[in-house]
Amino acid sequence: MNILTQLFFAFIQVGMFSVGGGYAAIPLIQNQIVDIHGLMTLAEFTDLITIAEMTPGPISINSATFVGMRLAGIPGVLLCTLGCIIPSFCICLALAHFYYKYRSFSGVQTILSALRPAVVALIASAGLSILLLGVFQSDLAHVALSNFRWIEAVIFAGALFILRKFRPSAIAVIFGSGVVGTAAYLLLGLA
Repeated sequence: MNILTQLFFAFIQVGMFSVGGGYAAIPLIQNQIVDIHGLMTLAEFTDLITIAEMTPGPISINSATFVGMRLAGIPGVLLCTLGCIIPSFCICLALAHFYYKYRSFSGVQTILSALRPAVVALIASAGLSILLLGVFQSDLAHVALSNFRWIEAVIFAGALFILRKFRPSAIAVIFGSGVVGTAAYLLLGLA
């Protein structure tokens, strides 16, 4: 199958099933691009997700754009981004119509309450995947203590502590983590 067709249908599925927002889409994108189609390695995918997180805009759209550019250039950007947007647009349009028409019914509130745990699980899955790749350079199935990267673990723990204790800007923490990581690698001669 043509790579553009593969990308378009992969992101149609991501757009259709990523309930819960951009972070919930990350494991779905990983599954489509890395696991099912084998179009990228997990390390390449994580690098793109990192860049997508740092750029302005929704992470799912940024991820689709970066994956499309990496794999198929400008046509890939257009098809991946459209594939990611079209299902969400159509579903949101239909749901908005029905929500405003039937929002007072208790069944609607029950359905929304039932979806919350699934959304939390999808976001937690994305966070765990990124954490394992950052600290062990592998996914959950291939974690080994021999691959433990202590510099990344210390930066993660420090950033988490600072975020929870002092509540600074996330941008400052991202920038600071980059500076600390670069300095640590340069000082230890690992760069």
